Amino acid sequence: MTNTSPRVWLITGSSTGFGRSIAAAALAAGDRVMATARKPEQLADLAAGYPELARVAELDVTNPEQRERSVSATLSEFGRLDVLVNNAGFGLLGALEETSEAEERRTFETNFFGAVGMIRATLPVFRAQRSGHIVNMSAAAAISNYAGFSIYGAAKLALEGVSESLAAELSPLGIKVTIVQPGPFRTAFIGSLQRVKQRLSDYDPTSGKFGTFLSSMNGKQPGDPDKAAAAILQAVAADRPPLRLPLGGYAVAKVRKKITATTAELESWQAVATSTEFSR
Repeated sequence: MTNTSPRVWLITGSSTGFGRSIAAAALAAGDRVMATARKPEQLADLAAGYPELARVAELDVTNPEQRERSVSATLSEFGRLDVLVNNAGFGLLGALEETSEAEERRTFETNFFGAVGMIRATLPVFRAQRSGHIVNMSAAAAISNYAGFSIYGAAKLALEGVSESLAAELSPLGIKVTIVQPGPFRTAFIGSLQRVKQRLSDYDPTSGKFGTFLSSMNGKQPGDPDKAAAAILQAVAADRPPLRLPLGGYAVAKVRKKITATTAELESWQAVATSTEFSR
């Protein structure tokens, strides 16, 4: 059973990729959207296409004042807020030893702390309404990580950990949480990857090889971001939305592989694991 009444969306990182597709899909469905980006002029055509439904705001999710203003602007324009989509983010490619502390912190500031800040800014609204839905865009790297994505994957895993706790905290208040785990989709993500400044040749066969693979598949990813947006809208409309929503055949297979590997390892080490308790 689904709820089909019009909603108000606040979407971060709306200029390209999933954010753009989600905004367009929500507007096409008759919902109202506050589309945000660091460069809001990139959203002018979206606002012009839906003058009654779409609004645009400048938002760098690492800026606390802009986070608060984006929520206030949404309420001012539409009178309520139903769905927050934490989509803004970027990937950092490089082995852990190659990565500087500054690069690590910048990655977490956007992918983790920026998203958490947006959640904190919207929760008073959702609590007052006793309704709302938080959609956190994660990644296949959070299902199981790759060589070269240690910090990026860690940021997404941290966001998933927060999301699990939030789901338990917010369920009695009528607020829902969904983690979206996309596989390879044809967005600008690979082309806009940040690469570490320091390179060590010892990591060429691991993180270096992964980076080469990503470059080779850019523009050939099997996932369609517009179809991903449709799936996200379907999840938001559901009475019982999933906590985790893997998107694409690759992500689904990766989840199954992780479950199988984790189960096998647990069974192999169960006797050792359970031998650590006090004897009765």
